[in-house]
Amino acid sequence: MNIEKATFGAGCFWGVEAAFAAIPGVTATAVGYEGGKHDQPTYKDVCTDQTGHAEVVEIDFDPEKVTYERLLDAFFSLHDPTTLNRQGPDWGAQYRSVIFFHSPEQEAQARAKIEQLAAEGRFKPKRIVTQVVPAEAFWRAEEYHQRYLEKRGQASCHI
Repeated sequence: MNIEKATFGAGCFWGVEAAFAAIPGVTATAVGYEGGKHDQPTYKDVCTDQTGHAEVVEIDFDPEKVTYERLLDAFFSLHDPTTLNRQGPDWGAQYRSVIFFHSPEQEAQARAKIEQLAAEGRFKPKRIVTQVVPAEAFWRAEEYHQRYLEKRGQASCHI
């Protein structure tokens, strides 16, 4: 089995992780922080909106069972990619819409998906502000954040 990684930031990572974990072909998920300027950030650090990290979900997936394009479709249906540094009541750079790509193919597919959605006018009159940037160091969040909703018997959160 050939496992690949995908990393997405779509606001608060609890509900995003739960949604991705439910997709057949996703073999593992972890929530954490990526894209910032400090090593080993904590949730408290990231919540200051000073570290530059985004709350993200790192996904392991089997590309023979689920395509990266399917994961992109899920990503764009899980959040509002037109709001800068905000999802619902959560605001700050840690809640930005971002795709951290792990290969040139993922980058090309992410950019093509954004172009496709813009051409279709799916989010008009707003424009997609999702960042597409190379994957960096992924810092796993504290254990109490992992599978947070599942541990509490919830399927989704407020968004």
